[in-house]
Amino acid sequence: MALWAQAQQLQGEALHRMQSLYGQHFPIEVRHYLAQWIEAQPWDAVDPENTQEEFKAKRLLDSLIQELQKRAEHQVGEDGFLLKIKLGHYATQLKSTYDRCPLELVRSIKHILYNEERLVQEAMNVTSPAGGTIDGTSQKYQQINQTFEELRVMTQDTENDLRKLQHSQEYFIIQYQESLRIQAQINSLANLPPTERVQRESSLQSKRATVEAWLTREANTLLKYRQDLAEKMQKTLASLRKQQTVILDDELIQWKRRQQLAGNGGPQEGGLDILQSWCEKLADTIWQNRQQIRRVEHLTQQLPIPGPTEELLSELNTTITDIISTLVTSTFIIEKQPPQVLKTQTKFAATVRFLVGGKLNVHMNPPQVKAIIISEQQAKALVKNENTRNDSSGDILNNNCVMEYHQTTGTLSAHFRNMSLKRIKRSDRRGAESVTEEKFTVLFESQFTVGGNELVFHVKTLSLPVVVIVHGSQDNNATATVLWDNAFSEPGRVPFVVPDKVLWPQLCEALNMKYKAEMQSNRGLSEENLVFLAQKAFSNCSNNPEDYRSMTMTWSQFNRENLPGRTFTFWQWFDGVMELMKRHLRAHWNDGAILGFVNKQQAQDMLMSKPNRTFLLRFSDSEIGGITIAWVAENPNKAGERMVWNLMPFTTKDFTIRSLADRISDLNHLHFLYPSQPKDEVFSRYYSPPHSKPVDGYVKPEINFTSTPPDPSPGTPSFVDQAVSPTVNQPHAFNLYSGMSDSMMDPDGEFDLEVETMDMARQVEEFLRQPIENRWGGQQS
Repeated sequence: MALWAQAQQLQGEALHRMQSLYGQHFPIEVRHYLAQWIEAQPWDAVDPENTQEEFKAKRLLDSLIQELQKRAEHQVGEDGFLLKIKLGHYATQLKSTYDRCPLELVRSIKHILYNEERLVQEAMNVTSPAGGTIDGTSQKYQQINQTFEELRVMTQDTENDLRKLQHSQEYFIIQYQESLRIQAQINSLANLPPTERVQRESSLQSKRATVEAWLTREANTLLKYRQDLAEKMQKTLASLRKQQTVILDDELIQWKRRQQLAGNGGPQEGGLDILQSWCEKLADTIWQNRQQIRRVEHLTQQLPIPGPTEELLSELNTTITDIISTLVTSTFIIEKQPPQVLKTQTKFAATVRFLVGGKLNVHMNPPQVKAIIISEQQAKALVKNENTRNDSSGDILNNNCVMEYHQTTGTLSAHFRNMSLKRIKRSDRRGAESVTEEKFTVLFESQFTVGGNELVFHVKTLSLPVVVIVHGSQDNNATATVLWDNAFSEPGRVPFVVPDKVLWPQLCEALNMKYKAEMQSNRGLSEENLVFLAQKAFSNCSNNPEDYRSMTMTWSQFNRENLPGRTFTFWQWFDGVMELMKRHLRAHWNDGAILGFVNKQQAQDMLMSKPNRTFLLRFSDSEIGGITIAWVAENPNKAGERMVWNLMPFTTKDFTIRSLADRISDLNHLHFLYPSQPKDEVFSRYYSPPHSKPVDGYVKPEINFTSTPPDPSPGTPSFVDQAVSPTVNQPHAFNLYSGMSDSMMDPDGEFDLEVETMDMARQVEEFLRQPIENRWGGQQS
């Protein structure tokens, strides 16, 4: 069912909240008549914060206007006449509103659609179709909303009692004035004759006694009213603080944790609009209770009656101020984090948002936000409230920004779009720590007033840890530091403490999350893949996953110490695999064509049970970011014997020249992808199209060998039916090696390029010496 059709079925408070999304900025009638068109547009493909995408937003605005005008033109009849006028008016209105700022239209519609979907989802999750229990998230949300309703009732109850107290006190003052008037009359009797004075004085004294007795009783009643009211307020504030703790210390902290895990490839954090709506409700309730406390204070000052109420009111004032301070300082957050691997002299962006800024009218005098970069030690001192004198550890250009209020979404935020780290000041490093292990953070701070300059707040928030690099070659190790921190940091930690070692299953979860994100796929690392990684990480031969569950991996093992016999760390090898896959082989991984995490012996065992010409793709053990093709074929040196052959690993450099699919197509001795799929079924859709006819007498500079090279001499471990079709500068096209040891192979069984390519190089040289017409079958050159 379409979203709009579901939204129209909302009832009660949900329906009211849905209707409140619309107004002059975007009329609900436009949503109704263009529902299908609106939901079909790629709103999510446009970033309202990126001014470079304004042309996309303008195109959407123009299309919206055209749709409205088209719908207006098709209206006929008496009812259609009025609708035609109305839709035409809306088209003009929207064009006038958004023509100069089309990104605001995108922001508005994204906000509307997101909230409609959330309201519909909340309504659907209230009960299951069979009337069963609600799910955990919905139950939690329902509990929060129920508590808000209880707070609303408590606050309203207090308001009613406060009005009663005010009316009673006003009547008391009137009666007190009456008592003073009677006393004045008694005093004026001194000028009357004695007989008349006695008669009237007796009557006035009786009235005064009655009024004073009433005043005494009423004073005690007023005192009790005040005491009861203060105790009710105490209970309300206790519930309010508890609700605020749930939202700020549970829900907001969880959102921040999801934001941190998103840096490792976890799902997008989402849910910030829900959090803002809760925080705004908190702000409303807190402010109402604060005003009530102040009104009670005013009443006690207006009519002082000795009692314990004054002390209780003082406590209430302190509590409510503390609650609102916590809300304000906690809801100044970073909506879009700066990049966690930050290169100097490179533009970067970030967005800071104040969740209750609109509700507290902070936007009436928009505050300025400043960004500075500080070290880990400075961040620790800041958290401990030690005086750091706001010294920075570097210079950020364009680091000041005024907060903007977006009326359509009700958000108050500062968008830093063009920051750049000009220089960084590093601290003395400890022990084996490298520059790519040193953590910094971007501190955002601002100052503003609330309640007509009544309360002044200085707010600060720290970004996730940032590793500063000066060259792209440092990116790999910096990413390792960020991944470890994002995965294993604890909420509320001292900046930026992380455990030095973690359980292997914990690391597997982090690696799998990162890998799936890089592959943009649900196909992550299988249990067999993780066993392979464990074997590599711990130099262990066990194939049983249970053997690794209690093992721990230290940071040093992860990215300080090289793997045994290698010149790189575990992380550097894994990151090299991800980089290769992301840039060139993602589609093949998602198709299931690449096994990848298989060692040489495993590949041999797997292939020897399959028919000749069966092959598989595995990651190189010896080269970062390398992938090799292993296949089974006859041993040319021993009749009837089969063996597994391995191509020299391909790297990013090779795939930049010619794709994996084309290379596999070139190798005619590869027939079946393990276990038994014909290779064309798997790879044909990725083959490059056949060459078109020469243009202006020229052809692409690509050399194809169609003849089979001479049979290898006895003892030469090479195998090829048809050579690869390389470009002239393709280095690894003909380098093959078997699983057997050979004097021409390196310790990993890989051929020495210079030795093994000599014969093929001579063939290329002879080929190039041929006349053009012989080479290309008579084509012009």
